[in-house]
Amino acid sequence: MRIPQVVIVGRPNVGKSSLFNWLAGRRLAIVDNVAGVTRDRLTYLMEADGRYFELVDTGGIGITDVDNLTQQVEDQITAGIESADLILFVVDTQTGILPLDKDVAARLRYVDKPMLCVANKTDGPTHDAAANEFYRLGRGKLVSVSVKSNRNKQELLSHILERLPEQSTESNIVPEAPMMKVAIVGRRNVGKSTFVNTLVHSDRMIVSEVPGTTRDSVDVRFEMDGKAFIAIDTPGLRRSVSVRTDIDFYGTRRAHRSIRRADVVLVFFDATERIGRVDKQLCGYVTEHYKPCIFVVNKWDLMYREIPTEKWVKYLRDTFRTMWHVPIAFITGQTGKNVKALLNHAQMLYRQSCDRISTGQLNTLVSRALETNPPPLFQNKRPKVYYASQIGTQPPTIVLVCNNPRAFSQTYRRYLLGVLRDQLSFGEVPIKLYLHGRGSGSGSGSRPKDTQQDEIHSDLD
Repeated sequence: MRIPQVVIVGRPNVGKSSLFNWLAGRRLAIVDNVAGVTRDRLTYLMEADGRYFELVDTGGIGITDVDNLTQQVEDQITAGIESADLILFVVDTQTGILPLDKDVAARLRYVDKPMLCVANKTDGPTHDAAANEFYRLGRGKLVSVSVKSNRNKQELLSHILERLPEQSTESNIVPEAPMMKVAIVGRRNVGKSTFVNTLVHSDRMIVSEVPGTTRDSVDVRFEMDGKAFIAIDTPGLRRSVSVRTDIDFYGTRRAHRSIRRADVVLVFFDATERIGRVDKQLCGYVTEHYKPCIFVVNKWDLMYREIPTEKWVKYLRDTFRTMWHVPIAFITGQTGKNVKALLNHAQMLYRQSCDRISTGQLNTLVSRALETNPPPLFQNKRPKVYYASQIGTQPPTIVLVCNNPRAFSQTYRRYLLGVLRDQLSFGEVPIKLYLHGRGSGSGSGSRPKDTQQDEIHSDLD
């Protein structure tokens, strides 16, 4: 199973970022009295009582962004809520219930996920009665805390751990294959709907030469070799400056949502067209969410006599240098050529993303990698890795507990990722690699040191 996510939400200026930093034990999020400082989601790997989870900070709900980024901030909040396993609804005891708190509570009313109402700025027992007012919002158990006074931190962590999904002790757990969801994405008119119709052997989707025919994400069930799948056909994406109508705007948002909920993403390219900026932005979104994907060059029947396959492969590799592990398929969606092989490969990627490696095997591999190529000296000291552990799947998530995460350069982290990819069963899927300082995490009782997530996906220029 993937790492559980605990997502912090609430109106502006209730102390969400302060709470994020307080729980993490480090100043990660910018804290300011000016509303709207936090825009993107911030993520930090937490460890408490032997459990790992990702703590996620979000922007204030209901803020009007001064740089006209209100919708982008809202999109990040929505994505956070959708991915959450537990929601911390933060309110402010000192101000009491404000109309915007009620709006946030209304937005969360139909979110079917565990929830805690965290009454921040409850600086002492004398303020508990005022905090109890928030029971009226009816959004989860109320926990009164104070970041400023360092009050009830352990109580909040205990409630969080109680509500996290059960930690699986079994290895090699793979969700049933019939539930595999495949998102078909790409820019306009690359043949996505034709491909879906070929999969289901019917005109399930409207197919037209007019770009933008598909205006919503559509789930289509189909079977192959006795196994059932869900194909998610998505609207064709276009450059942001070309998004002029509400239909275009919401179509793009739904396509992004489809990527987030897919198990495998098929990124379609038109063999007769050059790779454009939209393709690069799309691949950036896929990698940002650590989704297994396949580059699918469609309409190959029109070009295979003119361009060698190797030339298109080199073209893709040169364009997407950070995605060298992604497999490439050449198909003709209209006739079904190579479509079955493509789906078989997608199943293999799905199994890779769900695979789990034993701690013993992982530590042996990491130890050999460190001996073969020791990390460079940092401040005249050799960085150390004490042990490694896989803490999640979909994507495979690995933690290296070390003495100083900052001592490991990006180059050396890429080396370690390359070793993991070459020697384990994760050869073609994204890997999340965390470097975790010994003593990091609030449950250890010691001063947190550091946690850094490896940046394995750089900008796609």
